[in-house]
Amino acid sequence: MSVPESKSVKQELQELRTTVRYLTDRSAILDCVMKQARGHDRHDIELMAGVYHADGVDEHGPAVVPGPEYGEHANTAHASVFVDHLHNITTHTCEIDGDEAHCESYVIGAMRSRDGKSVHLFGGRYLDRVERRAGAWRIALRRCTLEWTMNGDTSLLASGAFNGFIKGAWDTSDPSYARPLDLEETPVRRW
Repeated sequence: MSVPESKSVKQELQELRTTVRYLTDRSAILDCVMKQARGHDRHDIELMAGVYHADGVDEHGPAVVPGPEYGEHANTAHASVFVDHLHNITTHTCEIDGDEAHCESYVIGAMRSRDGKSVHLFGGRYLDRVERRAGAWRIALRRCTLEWTMNGDTSLLASGAFNGFIKGAWDTSDPSYARPLDLEETPVRRW
């Protein structure tokens, strides 16, 4: 009975390098997708523009916008109808092939209307082609699907039940930008 030959150190190191490269790329790609969602919810144009390549494109319904300009377009559209929103990335899959990756990210968007009484929930997916150029993963093409919608009542927010809770901001005054985040010194708006 022969004992199987163990892998050489060189083979093990190559496998380890391949695994680390995959995990590093996967993490960078997910960070890119998440930064775009955060930029959306803070109306941070610079953050949103930075996740697209200069020639990147974003398709949201009938709007096909150059990626670096998408933040300004989205902020204007959202501010005309909503007072705040949250984009929640849930299921995320990613197929990496060298310097190109194809991703599918489920998104649930909650958008509170200007009437102060209603919230609209949207479920869809971001279908992304992400490319590594000059060492950075960015979106080359994003296509957005819409799968379902529903509406709800947000009048509870005005009832006083949430008095004292921190209220987010659509800019970099949001406490998530504070460094260091501090209980006493970080300015916040409250319900």
